[in-house]
Amino acid sequence: QVQLVESGGGLVQPGGSLRLSCAASGSIFSIHRMGWYRQAPGKQRELVATILSDSRTNHADSVKGRFTISRDNAQNTVDLQMNSLKPEDTAVYYCNALISQWSWQTPNDYWGPGTQVTVSS
Repeated sequence: QVQLVESGGGLVQPGGSLRLSCAASGSIFSIHRMGWYRQAPGKQRELVATILSDSRTNHADSVKGRFTISRDNAQNTVDLQMNSLKPEDTAVYYCNALISQWSWQTPNDYWGPGTQVTVSS
């Protein structure tokens, strides 16, 4: 049983900042990859950023230089620091994690329920 819990979403003005956090809990042996995705109305879900257990990161071109993903392996958490927010960043943001519950198991994808980020004046 694995659960992802998100926090930090809300309403912010253009140019402002938000910090999203996601904590994974339950039966976890190893988290191979954590990341953030988002989906705006009328659009496909898109990758925002991912981070591996060795801290290698990947950020979407649309957020490079503005968003930074980080993780704490000991606490099984991943954060997304969002700066210089734009109205087009408005979306539901989902936490994702690729997790092995046991060393001999193939990993599975887990998702948080999503948190709304609204950038508006």
